[in-house]
Parts: sequence; C-alpha cells; structure tokens
Amino acid sequence: MKLRLCLCLATISVVLAGAAPLPPARRPHYGGTLRVEIGATLQSLDPAGVATSREEADAKAELDALLYDQRGEDGTFVGTAGSGPFRLSSWEAGKRATFAANQDYREGRPFVDSIEIQLGRPAHDRVVDLELNKTDFATIPPEQARQATDRGVRVSVSQPNELLALVFLGSRSGKESTRIREAIARCIDRAAIVNFILQKEGEPAGGLLPHWSSGTTFLFPTEMDVRTAKEIWSQISPSPYLVLGYDSTDTLEQSVAERIVVNAKEAGISSVSRALPASGKASPGQVDGSTRGAAIRVDARLVRLRMPSPLPRISLTVFINRLEPIAGIVDSPVPQSASPEDVYYCERSIMNSGLVVPIVWMPQVYGLSARVRDWKQPAAGEGWPLADVWLDSTDPQ
Repeated sequence: MKLRLCLCLATISVVLAGAAPLPPARRPHYGGTLRVEIGATLQSLDPAGVATSREEADAKAELDALLYDQRGEDGTFVGTAGSGPFRLSSWEAGKRATFAANQDYREGRPFVDSIEIQLGRPAHDRVVDLELNKTDFATIPPEQARQATDRGVRVSVSQPNELLALVFLGSRSGKESTRIREAIARCIDRAAIVNFILQKEGEPAGGLLPHWSSGTTFLFPTEMDVRTAKEIWSQISPSPYLVLGYDSTDTLEQSVAERIVVNAKEAGISSVSRALPASGKASPGQVDGSTRGAAIRVDARLVRLRMPSPLPRISLTVFINRLEPIAGIVDSPVPQSASPEDVYYCERSIMNSGLVVPIVWMPQVYGLSARVRDWKQPAAGEGWPLADVWLDSTDPQ
C-alpha cells in the first residue's frame, strides 16, 4: 500500500513538473476606449426630451445614467450633465457620441478613458461587428441571441425581466367584452412564440411578474386551449372583427402580432394585425392610435413592460400605473405592502379583468468583445455597468 502511494505521488510530481506554469491573474487597469453600438438614432440626450420610440427611450435612459448622478422623484435624471461617471465629449445627433471619463466622479473615475458610441446600427450589423471584433459592447434582440452565440459571439443574458403583453384598450364593456378577451387569451400559443419567434430565449407568461421574482407564476395558466376558445367565441353574437396593433418600428412585436392572428383564426376568431406609429398613444376609452391626422382603429395592442426593480411590489406598481391609461383600468389596486399575499392579490385582480393578456417574458441580451473584463449582468432596473468594466490590452483590438 505504501509502495503504491509513493508511486502515485511520484507520478503527480512528474506531471506537475512538466506542466506549463499557470499565467498570472490579470489585474484591472485604467485606459482604453470602449466601443459601443446601439440601434436607436437619438437626436438629443436632454433628460427632458421626449423619445419618439420605445427603443430610443430605453437607449436614452441607459446613456443618461452614465452622464447624470441623480434622479428626480419621477425617475428622470436631474442635475448637471457630466456629474455621473462620464461626461459628454462630442455629439453628432443620430450618428455618434463620445463620453470621457469623469475624473471627479464621487465613486471614483471609470476604468476606461472614454466610450465611443455609434447610433442607429441595425441589429444584424451589431452582431457582425461583434463577430469581427469591431465593437466591444452592443445590445442584441432576444430572438437573435442564439444565432449570435452560434457565430462565436460572447453573449450575456439576463433573467427574463421584460413582459410582452396584449392590452385591450378600454373601449368595450360588459359580459361580451369579457368573453372576447378570454377567448383571445386562451387561443394564444405562447410556447410556439417562445420556441420559434424568440428562438427559446424567454418563457411563456401567464401573470404580470416572472417566477424568479414572485414565485407565483404556476397560479396563472399559459397553455393554449383552442377548444375552449372556440366554445367561448361561439357564444358571442354577432362576432366582432378584432384589430390588434403593434409598434411599427418593432419587428418582434410584428411577428408576435401576426402569430396571434394565426392562433385566433384556428379558434374561429376573425382578426387582423395593424402597425401603429411609434409615437401613437391611446387614451382611456379610445380605440384609435393616431398621429398626424391618420386614425388607426385598434381593439388591443402589444405593449412591452420592463421591470424597474427585482422587487415584485415595485415592478407591479409601476406596471399598473403604466397600464391604467392604456387599458382604462378603474380603481386598480396597488400593493400596500411587499408581502407575497398583497402582491398576488393585486396581480390576480388585474388578471381577472382580462384587460391585460401576458404573452412572454424576455431577457436583456448583450454582446461583448473578448477584451471586456469584469462585466456583470445588470439586474432588473440597473443600467449598463460600463463604468466598472476594464479593457484587457492583451486581446486584439
């Protein structure tokens, strides 16, 4: 036994002696320019400015978080531009911007010296540039995450924190309206939307909060039930012709809306999808999403809701406030406490109205170059942590 142990130790010693020494751990260092590409074509970084599309609003919020250090009570950024980790060095509206590190930032200057941002880059071009190492950081649509990974792009995926829901505008009332909404909710094939449209990057949604946040998603069904949808629809006379709206600038919303129309047809429901101008809004009781004179009648529209916090009470409250003017929800409850019971009661109350039909939960997806170090996937409500990353100069530029 002792001889065998000695032989084993001797073998291990020989192997270790012949092995190449481990490379020393890389230490963070300052310097370099982080290259960023986004799809939005921003015309202004003024926090008081109004975004013309959802994509522009999201990008503007992320960039403002790098320039401003404080938020107002309504969540918008206030104070002086450049009080955040970066200051604006150059700006070409709709095309590019350069941020320089703020040497006097209260939490310490960022690791990178500057950030070069290209605006208005299509999703396909962003993925190609990541593949060719022409950029360091870019947003990637969830439906393209799998393709990017297959092409060798380094991808970072968050927990599902953005809800895509079909919201009925507050124009119909009564028992018939309730049946219409229930029939649509039951006929949607959420699993197919996740598997084929989102390429398995997401999960079916039955409630207003994801499972990782509330833990109660099993109480909200997501299965397709065409048979019941047909039975409900047969009780409605005369059968209405439904118009489902989607953001004209959002290709994902278009694909989902067209899929819902196909599902509805299988249940005998007559419907059509219509593109809505990105800046169009619907007021309570209206069915017209109109801009610049041209009215587009819709009965329901797709809406994206991104969680502002991982805490269920905070996110649900924000969602309810956002949905009230769209769906015309009256006296909707807001969670009075953070207890799971209060949160579930409020969520169940909204779901019972049928005005909101959750479809899928989607993650935030980012592409990163090999030289980006210390990247931490932001949680729900957190901005891009670009002030905390550093660039490894040993990787190719």
